Amino acid sequence: MKYSIKLGGLLFAFMLLAAGVQAQKYGYLNSAAILSEMPEVKQMQSNLQALQTQLQKKGQQMVQEYQQKEQDVITRKERGELSPKQEEEMLAELQKMQQDIMNFQQEMQRTLAEKEQELMQPIYEKIQKAIEEVAKEHGYTMIFDAAALLYAEESADVSELVKARLGM
Repeated sequence: MKYSIKLGGLLFAFMLLAAGVQAQKYGYLNSAAILSEMPEVKQMQSNLQALQTQLQKKGQQMVQEYQQKEQDVITRKERGELSPKQEEEMLAELQKMQQDIMNFQQEMQRTLAEKEQELMQPIYEKIQKAIEEVAKEHGYTMIFDAAALLYAEESADVSELVKARLGM
């Protein structure tokens, strides 16, 4: 008798668990497509491009200064105007300029990456808020990114709901 009560209780618990699993609602969206359509992203890319252009001009100026200095050293060496010590000093100066250029290029890449992250953070937060609002409003337990899905029914795509929430 105790066995059948335990078995009945266990079956009842499984039925409740199965009913709870069936009640969950899942959705997905294509976050890359949403990002690419957002006006904020387009503005951010424009700002980032302007910064990159500004930094590249500075880098090009450094390269031109290096090339002029290098040409000056070559010309003076060919004319015999440099003592061995002067030549050594000028070569050391050229090496330092090369190192400065390489350091600037690395710094430029780091600066651009940091600026992109800084500008994208509020956009990511805006999208996350919209996703959370759509999930709560429509009863979704989970919303996945389409990039990680191998298969999903189109009816579970919430991209348009999120776009609408973002005002797109």
